[in-house]
Amino acid sequence: MPATNQVPAHAYEAVEEAAMQLYIRALKVLPPDLKAALARARATETDESGRRFLDIMLENVEVAERDENLVCQDTGTVVFWLEIGEGCAFNLARVNAAVKRGTERATVEHPLRPNAVHPLTRKNTMTNTGRHLPAMHYEFVTGSAEDGPSLPGAAVPADGLKIHCLPKGSGSENMSFLKMLIPADGVAGVKRFILECIVEAGPKPCPPTIVGVGLGGTADLCAALAKRAVLRPLGTHNDDPVVAALESELFAAANELGIGPMGLGGRTTVLGVNIEHAHTHITQNPVAVNLQCWAARRASAVVTPAGDVTYGF
Repeated sequence: MPATNQVPAHAYEAVEEAAMQLYIRALKVLPPDLKAALARARATETDESGRRFLDIMLENVEVAERDENLVCQDTGTVVFWLEIGEGCAFNLARVNAAVKRGTERATVEHPLRPNAVHPLTRKNTMTNTGRHLPAMHYEFVTGSAEDGPSLPGAAVPADGLKIHCLPKGSGSENMSFLKMLIPADGVAGVKRFILECIVEAGPKPCPPTIVGVGLGGTADLCAALAKRAVLRPLGTHNDDPVVAALESELFAAANELGIGPMGLGGRTTVLGVNIEHAHTHITQNPVAVNLQCWAARRASAVVTPAGDVTYGF
């Protein structure tokens, strides 16, 4: 394995370019699993209004890809989730800086709508970056079952990294919830809270949504796990059979709520319920919900220390 200072400069330039391209790509081309889920929903939707909105969504996706245009005008708060190989040769501080530069370039050079503002003055940076933005999450992939599985898709090279870009629109991000349940609330309390969040959100996150759920850990870890869950492709399940069964149960229950596409009625309220979990303290059981709109945008790239980049979802 090469020493960290032996990674050539062009490899960090590749990280920067990958971050830029991922942000743009995620906004224009939706993942195959999402398009398939929308098509399935259209085939099974019984409500006329719901079918009409699903038709519009599918046409929107087709037009965006054909014309190389944005799926949605909200270019989101940019979130990156990095999976780091156990023998990663990159300097992560330099990776962080490269990802930020890539985000800035995508915003200015494309150009994309700038969304990043100071929380009090509301002054816009005009680059979709700023203090602690883009949001960066790091996960070290060791293959240990205790750490949980890596995200599906291309393998993470042992000496490299995999970058996931998740532009999170405000309509869905505003519909984020956290509750510190106690053990006495039981599994029934977990189910009730998640379904209440979907009902409270109603049409605001542009359903049908993907429901990301974080379960266990601490308040901050739980919220991060809910965001990680949104990155999981539709049709995949938690590797714990007990949690996977809960995903299926909540998916069926959520689609009995009648909220429907864009909140105007129908049987398709959610496209999936993805749960990521962590062990927690004996006296607590935190639950976080992070909703993702129907235009569930994401893109990924594997980068090696040689500067090779492979794109995917």
